Amino acid sequence: MKAWPIVGAAAVSLALPPLLPERQLSTYVLLLLAATVTAGVSLLMGYAGQVSLGQAAFYAIGAYAAGLSAVHGVPTLIGLLAAPVVAALAAVLIGAPLLRLRGHHLAFATLAVHLILLSLLGQGTWAGGAIGLQGIPPLTLAGTPLRDDLGYAYLAWVVLALVLLISRNVVDSRAGRGLRAAAGSEIAAAAGGVPVGGYRLAVFALSAAFAGLAGGVYAFYLGYLAPGSFPLLLSIEFVVMAVVGGLGTITGPVAGAAVLTLLVQALNQLGTQGGMPSYAPVVLSYAVYALLLVAVVRYLPRGIVPTLTVARKDPS
Repeated sequence: MKAWPIVGAAAVSLALPPLLPERQLSTYVLLLLAATVTAGVSLLMGYAGQVSLGQAAFYAIGAYAAGLSAVHGVPTLIGLLAAPVVAALAAVLIGAPLLRLRGHHLAFATLAVHLILLSLLGQGTWAGGAIGLQGIPPLTLAGTPLRDDLGYAYLAWVVLALVLLISRNVVDSRAGRGLRAAAGSEIAAAAGGVPVGGYRLAVFALSAAFAGLAGGVYAFYLGYLAPGSFPLLLSIEFVVMAVVGGLGTITGPVAGAAVLTLLVQALNQLGTQGGMPSYAPVVLSYAVYALLLVAVVRYLPRGIVPTLTVARKDPS
């Protein structure tokens, strides 16, 4: 019985793309990619107890890995498959020293990684510099280029489903139980034989791989990349999505991404109406992140999905 709501939501989301107009279909694709990245954030924060404010950096690494390889003649499918690998390798190199930090120290360190990456991309002519990387060809699958939003919508759906399935298997594994134990008490988990450092580095790399895979799809979908596509606000957005949906849940990232993406989309439309100042969309975006966090912490401290799950089990 527990699987029926998930199966129903998956069926509806799978049937939805052909019914959406082009503008809303683009929002659908970006929503699924955001949920894919947020699934890694939820895994890292909810199960491993590690706070990362630099997840958009791995999103960018995956996007640029796929985009650069395609621009230089590598088959696009290989570029897409390489994107999560490159992001995971970068996470291992970065995480080996950084994961010795805890709490807000780790959060600020990952934020610094994001800032450094933006600087490198903005100054590096190899990545197109501030102008951006242009001329990325469309993704080719089975000899057929994906040129319309509908094809990318189904690709993003498959990617998200794969990421959620991997997350479920990780959570139910011995490593997942060890991560939950370490999040509760690192000393007790280590005394029980859990290789805390190794598990945390592995989940850090896995969450980066999720972001890198989403970034690869993003690169081929837009056909253009620039440092401005991956602002600091994007990393914060992924964290807010994970918290709103429910940390430590598999479907929470999807719920959080849906709520935040649709709400920000509506506010952006409001901010671009006649008579509104040019900075209105940005201000409204920051405001909605802050207000959502306050509302969730105050009224839904465990997030949307855990609260609905408890309410369904106990209707009284």
